[in-house]
Amino acid sequence: MTSLDALVVGAGPAGITAAMYLARSGCSVALCERLTSGGQMLMTAALENYPGFPEGIKGYELADRMAAHLDGLAVERLTGDVQALAGKAPDFTATVDGRPVPCRTLLVCTGAKHRPLGVPDEERLVGRGVSYCAVCDGNFFRGRRVAVVGGGNSAMEEALYLSKIAAEVTLIHRRDEFRGAKLYLQRLESMPGKVVILRSSVVTALHGESDLTGITVRNVATGEERQIPMDGLFVYVGSAPETAYLPPELERDDRGFIVTDTEMRTSVPGIFAAGDIRSKNCRQVITAAGDGATAAHAAFLFLERV
Repeated sequence: MTSLDALVVGAGPAGITAAMYLARSGCSVALCERLTSGGQMLMTAALENYPGFPEGIKGYELADRMAAHLDGLAVERLTGDVQALAGKAPDFTATVDGRPVPCRTLLVCTGAKHRPLGVPDEERLVGRGVSYCAVCDGNFFRGRRVAVVGGGNSAMEEALYLSKIAAEVTLIHRRDEFRGAKLYLQRLESMPGKVVILRSSVVTALHGESDLTGITVRNVATGEERQIPMDGLFVYVGSAPETAYLPPELERDDRGFIVTDTEMRTSVPGIFAAGDIRSKNCRQVITAAGDGATAAHAAFLFLERV
């Protein structure tokens, strides 16, 4: 197989944008994705802060529009997981589901997966009441009681989404103040009787044999615990990167996210990172797309010099 100028791993907003910019620059590029293009946009009910869509746009619709932008461009599509990376620029070889894929540069745009809550029986009850995607699983809990754990935008967005489906939504956050947008919090607070907000609280136990039937919540300020009947639990307590296949000398932060400079260059020449996989504070669709464009431009300049 002829060596690609660039292998882009992950077809979310960062990866799609990077592949588009590289292809338009005349580079030979492949976009590798294990599932469907779109990344976490596919798990977002609606985006209200993406420029150009003042009325909002459904996550899957924006994902489809971004993916369609690659139509007609010379972007090879690979399906599978990158399991290993060997060599150094400009002679990398990535292993994709057992197949060698030689490439001159690598752009890591794989985002991050949801972090589990870390309480007993959580894994056992996944798919039986415990979920990490309200858009995927919310309809199973129509007219029932659900809880959302988290204090950022994702947790509050999903609580708002579930409020249209469930009989009652309980939003649980371990701190008194929320990290997410005040607009979301104001909307949730405007629905007494429909949305219950538990501040300074953590989930300490899950109950149910075959399916979730309740949760135990502890107030971190008073230490008081109480059991609450619950049919569904949606967890949004942060994310974890997937970087096991990357070389150990690649610099990561204390949570495992990839450290880059402002041009998306990593500590390993020829490897670039864009989107939620990066060590940064703001993780939004628009920042991921911007990262992708910047990484593609940096990779193009790198290729010009090697």
